[in-house]
Amino acid sequence: MHKAFWDCLDAQLKEDPPSYEHAIKLLAEIKETLLSFLRPGHGRLRSHIEDVLDLPLIQQQAENRALDIGQLSQFIVGMMGSLCAPSRDRDINKLKEITDIVPLFKAIFSLLDLMKMDMANFTLKSIRPHLMQQSVEYERNKFQGFVEKQPNALDYTEKWLEDTVKHLRESGQDGLSAASSNPPSLLFQNVHNHAYLRLLKWDQASDPFPETMLMDKARFQEMQQEVDRLVLLSSVLLIVYTTAGEAISGLPGLMDTLKNTVNVMLTDMHAPSFNAQEALATIGEKLCVELSQCLSQHGYSPFSADRKDILKGQISATVQSDNTVRRLMDSRVQTYLLSFLESSQPKTPPALPGGLAPISRELKELADLFTGLVNFNKLVYSQFYQKILQNILTAGGMSSTET
Repeated sequence: MHKAFWDCLDAQLKEDPPSYEHAIKLLAEIKETLLSFLRPGHGRLRSHIEDVLDLPLIQQQAENRALDIGQLSQFIVGMMGSLCAPSRDRDINKLKEITDIVPLFKAIFSLLDLMKMDMANFTLKSIRPHLMQQSVEYERNKFQGFVEKQPNALDYTEKWLEDTVKHLRESGQDGLSAASSNPPSLLFQNVHNHAYLRLLKWDQASDPFPETMLMDKARFQEMQQEVDRLVLLSSVLLIVYTTAGEAISGLPGLMDTLKNTVNVMLTDMHAPSFNAQEALATIGEKLCVELSQCLSQHGYSPFSADRKDILKGQISATVQSDNTVRRLMDSRVQTYLLSFLESSQPKTPPALPGGLAPISRELKELADLFTGLVNFNKLVYSQFYQKILQNILTAGGMSSTET
């Protein structure tokens, strides 16, 4: 349909005399779009566009064979250049190089669509703080009404935070009592951040999700699956580079090749039909083939049969969740995500733990999504969390004093 439209326009402009029926309709759309970019204070620009793109006058010029469509096109390109974002300057310069009318009109409409998107993003960015505040207040008020009607509305949330405090104390975390010298805000933040991390390892089958997190349950489930995938992916790659040694450490493009191979095999790892043991065995076979080919191409000795067996065996062993390498990479991923939550400068990512460089991009995207959901949840439910944590830590401090 698009091709037929532009072919029709091209045919009309090549008629003798040219027919400008379609062209004038396009000019009307362009005019409307340009005017939509203007703000109330752009009175002079509005008048200038209205004067140059005066459709009745353009129609009259077309009927009298006095229409200069090329001149109007150049005016449009110039006006777009003054209204677009600086990042679009290169696109504007490309428009100025186009001389044929039909290709120029096609390019103009394509760039106008991008400018509309830029304007929409700018508008959303401008009103986002207001929308965020409105959303926070709305959700908080709705939940407050729910709590007032249901006395046990926070039972699962209380258990979630209680279990987190218990876990931290059992793992040797200091300062988790009301008698601690640490400020209460730091105590709450420490417990709270670890509580959010626990949601990425949640037993969906047996443990009810906290009431305050139900709105984002599906998103946390998706992030939990992504964490599992990234942990397994980084575990396999670490095993490969540890087993193969320095021979492959500096080979260009090899990491991406191996990563893509593993990624393809792990795409459906959370599907009911996925067989992890078979997938890891296949990954081991494929990686051995790729490593052998790569070593041969770069003049290294071939991969011996013993080393292949060791590599395939270690990769297959990662099927167990308590595998040493898998637990190590899981701990490092958790540490990285916790560092993101604790960071006072969210625009500056924390240092990446060793072995996670191959998945740095995916991990950064996951951390951004995770912290975004967590921070919004804190804004909405912080008053509920503070009261619950105060009771938990106070009770814990009293019980420890009595014993």
